[in-house]
Amino acid sequence: MLKLVYVIVACYILLVAVVYLMQGRMLYLPNMPGRALTMTPTDAGMDYQDVLIETTDEVILHGWFVAGQSSRVLLFFHGNAGNISHRLESIRQFRDLGLSVLIVDYRGYGQSGGSTTEEGIYRDADAAWRYLTEDRGIAAGEIVIFGRSLGASVAALLASQQQPLALIVESSFTSVPDVARELYPWLPVRWLSRFSHATIDYVRGVRSPVLVSHSRDDEIIPFHHGEAIFAAANEPRTFLELRGSHNDAFLRDQRIYMEGVRSFLAELPAR
Repeated sequence: MLKLVYVIVACYILLVAVVYLMQGRMLYLPNMPGRALTMTPTDAGMDYQDVLIETTDEVILHGWFVAGQSSRVLLFFHGNAGNISHRLESIRQFRDLGLSVLIVDYRGYGQSGGSTTEEGIYRDADAAWRYLTEDRGIAAGEIVIFGRSLGASVAALLASQQQPLALIVESSFTSVPDVARELYPWLPVRWLSRFSHATIDYVRGVRSPVLVSHSRDDEIIPFHHGEAIFAAANEPRTFLELRGSHNDAFLRDQRIYMEGVRSFLAELPAR
């Protein structure tokens, strides 16, 4: 009996060690479904410019700039899987709302160079912001920062450091340790976690208007994460409840989604 206990304890310790060492590969999924660009905005009927951006640590990022009809630009940070070519439907939606869109792949994703780290992703966000404000001369008050899922933590941190027109947080978690604790209650995740992506902490520092969007049906990030982020945000803030899964609510509930985002954008103050 004692030998069985030792085996169980040893297996548990081994599992904890594997999770600790492999968590980066569990969180960042650039190869699912793949790094190759499967389509371009042209395939979706949109003109675009290929963009190369250099970060402060000399990593070259690849992205697209899709021009819209207004002077406002949406800076788009995507989730933890795939690349910018898997976001064409979202780009089309924002362009239909009149916005120009800059979307960039994080280091280690798509055609961007480097290897993915949390600190590196934050550097990537800063480089994308500097590209818009310095290279393209776009005023901070014309930029809406958008982040979906993991990208919302990136967007929220950047918005807390800058003064954009607005921040949109979509389908996000409060932090990596919080959601990991719910997914793996049998692991000491707070002790194990090497990543933060603390959207709830970052959003507290944002002084621009905030829209939080989350689906009640989200099967990956429970609805209460969106509620908690919204509660932590400063006024003026807006909550948009959707229906549909984590990855398709913005499409399955498209009418409500588009009306909600349009209304939020319409109420933003002129800068």
